[in-house]
Amino acid sequence: MLRTKIAFSTAYHPQTDGLAERMIKTMEDILRRFCAYGMEYKDHEGYTHDWITLLPAVQLAYNTTKDFHDMWKRACDTAAKCIAEAKDYNKPRWDKTHMEPDFKEGDQLIGKNAVEVKLTEEFSRKDPVFPVSLVKPYFQTEEDKFPSRKENPIPPDIVEGEDSPGAVSKIIMARKIRLNGKDQRQYLVRFTHQTADKEKCLAEDAIPDGNLHLRRFRASRRTEQSHQ
Repeated sequence: MLRTKIAFSTAYHPQTDGLAERMIKTMEDILRRFCAYGMEYKDHEGYTHDWITLLPAVQLAYNTTKDFHDMWKRACDTAAKCIAEAKDYNKPRWDKTHMEPDFKEGDQLIGKNAVEVKLTEEFSRKDPVFPVSLVKPYFQTEEDKFPSRKENPIPPDIVEGEDSPGAVSKIIMARKIRLNGKDQRQYLVRFTHQTADKEKCLAEDAIPDGNLHLRRFRASRRTEQSHQ
């Protein structure tokens, strides 16, 4: 009754609907004129090769035609408008994590917008200049970083017969790591008259009086496992 007919098509091939055929024909006609012989900018053979720079004008002309505007009640969004909207949307989120540092008198820095650092080893080939948004305050000691912090002294663990500062107090724990392609066991060592932040992970052969302390550590581990 409506004089319609079935036109089979495949995915991403909508040309059988007629509307797309008309649009493609119109676009071909417009683009052919931009690529035509005899335009203002041309090579020695008389053909133009700068038509790509003119495509934004084609886009604007086609998207602001009367039919498009009457159907959608607006002009088609252009790339410049979308970029501006995306910039306005992302600017507050970017500014939250990229704030200019609050420099104070006495801070060690170079300039106001960028800093140059000395890179070594695998980073030596990278550009040494970084924006100030990546700079963090430098504190030479923990006291400078937290001037109002007050720490209570921790009573040291004393090893019988070894009361000299820097001597091994006890072995806290053990771990296994991969170093230079080989498995290596390290031990967390606490030293006499030292706070917990001075503990170090050492290999077995680097522990002073290692045999004595390792025997005590392994004995304590066996005792703990037997009570579990």
